[in-house]
Amino acid sequence: MRRHLLLAVAAVLTTTSAFAADWSPEAAARYLDGRQKEWFEWKPALSADGPCVSCHTGMTYLLARPALRKALKEKEPTIYEKGLLDRLRANVGAKPAGPLQSVEAIFAAMFLTGEASKTMSAHRQKAFDQLWTLQGTEGTNQGVWRWYAANLDPWENPESVYYGASLGALALGSTPASYRNDAATRDRAAALAKYLASPPTPARLHDRLTMLWASSSLPPLLSDEARRSLVAEVFQKQSADGGWTLESLGPWMTHENAPVHQGSDAYATAYAVFALHKGGVSVSDARMKKAIAWLKSKQDPTTGAWPAVSMNKQRPPDSMEGRFMQDAATSFASIVLVETR
Repeated sequence: MRRHLLLAVAAVLTTTSAFAADWSPEAAARYLDGRQKEWFEWKPALSADGPCVSCHTGMTYLLARPALRKALKEKEPTIYEKGLLDRLRANVGAKPAGPLQSVEAIFAAMFLTGEASKTMSAHRQKAFDQLWTLQGTEGTNQGVWRWYAANLDPWENPESVYYGASLGALALGSTPASYRNDAATRDRAAALAKYLASPPTPARLHDRLTMLWASSSLPPLLSDEARRSLVAEVFQKQSADGGWTLESLGPWMTHENAPVHQGSDAYATAYAVFALHKGGVSVSDARMKKAIAWLKSKQDPTTGAWPAVSMNKQRPPDSMEGRFMQDAATSFASIVLVETR
């Protein structure tokens, strides 16, 4: 009897700590929630409508936290998820003019999905209505949107228009089929797809990874041959240890005071594996297995984060800005490890 009881307890412990041998989703969630607490209190990120939904700390949190919540069997979104979504709902469909106008409209279209899968939520409809009015109709940005450019890698530089356009395509791909098949939407989607297929200048691999991700919800973006070619190119850049370097996803801008990055990087690896997974590459692929093993081995057991530093400037490691890349790395690594477990 005693032996049977011990075996039952062991079975329960094994089930409830399925992640423990590899990584800790609880620690990742604590890190990301803690960073949002700081973000919600950081004056440069604040506005009357709530904190900025940034590419590095806000958008990635809204992607990762639902995945972690499911893995941890939590019942409700966090207060930070709710707060970021409230910011996106503010002025939805009428985001004020400024450098973040298109960015916030795209994020609103991505995240204000509502609960119905066959109809557009009112907020999402308004977001797309504004997006189409902001879509470029001529010149080098025909079919896409202006993107915030602060000469910062990897998300906020002049070439990041392709990255933003890919996120717009991702949002469009998750709308109901009835919306995508509307004649007016088809014309706008065709202009977007044409840009992504043939941009004025070649897009970086990092940004084409975003397009690979978007193609998971909008298949016409990539033919089977183009998908295979892109996936092969990504794996050609994989390092012997299973990771990817930041350099391999470039080329990037030159930053005189940037830290030296050597070897495989947590953000580059997490994002590459995330996009490959979303793009349909099987987790049984030996190269994916090696990359996932690399990610599992790199979580900091003290902080719960995947360590990563700025590409642009040497910053104090505990500063708000000094952890932006770490925020994104932790988010994408968490999603990968939850979804491939």
